[in-house]
Amino acid sequence: MITSMTGFAARKGQAAGYSWGWEIRSVNGKGLDLRLRLPDWIDGLELLVRAELARALNRGNVSLTLKVTSELGDTALRLNPTVLRSVLVAMAEVDHAARETGLTLAAPTAADLLTLRGVLDASAAAEDTAPLRALLLTDLAPLLAEFTAMRNAEGAALATVLGAQLDRVAALTDDAAREAEARRPAMAQTLRDNLARILGAAEGIDETRLAQELALLAVKSDVTEEIDRLTAHVAAARALLAEPGQVGRKFDFLVQEFMREANTLCSKAQSVALTRIGLGLKAVIDQMREQVQNVE
Repeated sequence: MITSMTGFAARKGQAAGYSWGWEIRSVNGKGLDLRLRLPDWIDGLELLVRAELARALNRGNVSLTLKVTSELGDTALRLNPTVLRSVLVAMAEVDHAARETGLTLAAPTAADLLTLRGVLDASAAAEDTAPLRALLLTDLAPLLAEFTAMRNAEGAALATVLGAQLDRVAALTDDAAREAEARRPAMAQTLRDNLARILGAAEGIDETRLAQELALLAVKSDVTEEIDRLTAHVAAARALLAEPGQVGRKFDFLVQEFMREANTLCSKAQSVALTRIGLGLKAVIDQMREQVQNVE
């Protein structure tokens, strides 16, 4: 069963004088893009969390946030001078640029500066954060399990939608095959009429060249190959829906092939009915392409 790249999970925990809250969410992406917001005073936590996420996930833009609060009353706030200097330099540049355009900005207060991320660090007085780190990593496993379960559930819903769209593509492909067969006598008569008109109007025409031109016209109006390919693509897409693992990129490529055949069918249609079917195919395939963007 396919997996969606869209998911969300949250979890809270409490132990050893600390309480914490996890939140993880993801949307579609070409690769695996991890964006972590973790307490920087817990040594080595980010590296280990990033490794766990890389093992559990394959694709998606993933954002994970962890907030830890000490209940021991020994947490101190420390000013980060490096970040503060960077903030002050950036503010000076902004103020200078504003003055050059004739704008005067209100001066920020010290309280404004202290609310900026990183200017103040909340850190525990105890330097050994290894026990807390171990607790958090243990709690990360059930969070990822909940997150994966939601992505699987979203994938099941996606599979249902994609299955219905493939059924529609298959039905329209059958309609195209019937319409192509129904128009065959008319197309043959049109070729005969064109041949008679050319032979009646031209003298000394090269029969070999004429045969080649007629064969080319016949090929340009024959949609059998496009219909066969669309039928094969439907079968391949259904097989991908049942295939375990990461199939999003394969499915995305297959949808491009679907659209290519639908475009060719429209260009060869030469009838209102077949053109209408081709446009219907393109509409469904475009809807399918939007859904496939979420498949891992």
